[in-house]
Amino acid sequence: MRAYQYKARNRRGEALTGTLEGETPEAVAEQLFRSSLTPIDITPVERRGVSKEIKLGWFRPTVTLDELVLLCRQLYTLQKAGVPILRGFSSLIETTRNPTLAVALKGIVDDIQSGRELHMALARYPAIFSPLFISMVKVGESTGRLDDTFLQLAGYLELEKETRNRIKAATRYPLTVLLAIVIAMVIINIWVIPAFADAFARFDAELPLATRVLLAVSQFTLDWWPHLLAGITGLLLALSFWIRTEEGGYIWARMILRTPLIGHILKKAILGRFCRSLALAMRSGVPLVQALSVISGVVNNAFISERILSMRDGISSGESIARTAAATGMFTPMVLQMIAIGEESGSVDDLLLETAEHYEREVKYDLARLSDAIEPVIIVVIGVMVLVLALGVFLPMWDLSSAVNKR
Repeated sequence: MRAYQYKARNRRGEALTGTLEGETPEAVAEQLFRSSLTPIDITPVERRGVSKEIKLGWFRPTVTLDELVLLCRQLYTLQKAGVPILRGFSSLIETTRNPTLAVALKGIVDDIQSGRELHMALARYPAIFSPLFISMVKVGESTGRLDDTFLQLAGYLELEKETRNRIKAATRYPLTVLLAIVIAMVIINIWVIPAFADAFARFDAELPLATRVLLAVSQFTLDWWPHLLAGITGLLLALSFWIRTEEGGYIWARMILRTPLIGHILKKAILGRFCRSLALAMRSGVPLVQALSVISGVVNNAFISERILSMRDGISSGESIARTAAATGMFTPMVLQMIAIGEESGSVDDLLLETAEHYEREVKYDLARLSDAIEPVIIVVIGVMVLVLALGVFLPMWDLSSAVNKR
């Protein structure tokens, strides 16, 4: 419901003001008439949380998966209790702590009041609600099972969050070490090696090759660091722009999946997400062709997205799910066999969920081993750095020390 401020007169003609909640101004007017009051003016009251969000401009906080999970569970509870959808969204506006989500909920309430269906109102906020989310809500509206839809979405988003957290936890250590190596190289080239260069310049002696290489690299960095910084920044911007193009995004997505150590893990995670999303959409009643079209935009990988669209086209022309899946070359024989059995038994959604769980177990196992696989590589890189520094810095110092002792 929404709060409205009213002005009215009682039977004696005395002016009264106050605030009432109602679905529409007409509903508030009806309440006033039942209380023997004649309404003069009824205006909606802006909610404090929403007006604060509008002033934030472009700098709005994002809506996290945790907040979406909580929203779905709250909507499930409200729907299960028989609370009307409009009243349910209205009550959530005041309780949400994210101003971006609050403004979206306010807009959804306004759209529903103006006659739009819920899925159409959600579609106006694609940055918050994914196409899969909207499609499932649309089916839930048409079948009258919105409560089950919100419960299924909450479970799906929780698993998605868990998978993302596992990937972040597994890659945090190697990324931290890589960043530390880059910072160490910058410090060595800008401050450490020039200090040794001044010491070596005082002695008229031939320096080893490793030392000359280090000094040359350090001098080059000192002389050209503005150009290097501009070049690296320009390269990153050009790469970012290229990835946003259709062809660049496709090539980049394929390269990511072929990256050593992490490529096969990302592929399994994406395929697990695909299987679970498809099973969830099929259980909710979304048509298979429409579900594949929606999920192709949810997997966040252009290479696999194109394979999913090829599955959609094959199914549209009359092919089975198993054959179109085999033609993509993405799935293992075991998974293809499970899909084929599911088609024969009429339980594709159940076997797709088992396939998703299979991929998720493999991802969990591979992520647990990722640190063990990356650690030797990191040790070798650090060892090579220490060896080069030892040969380039300490070897000439030992030579100079030996020459001084001989004198």
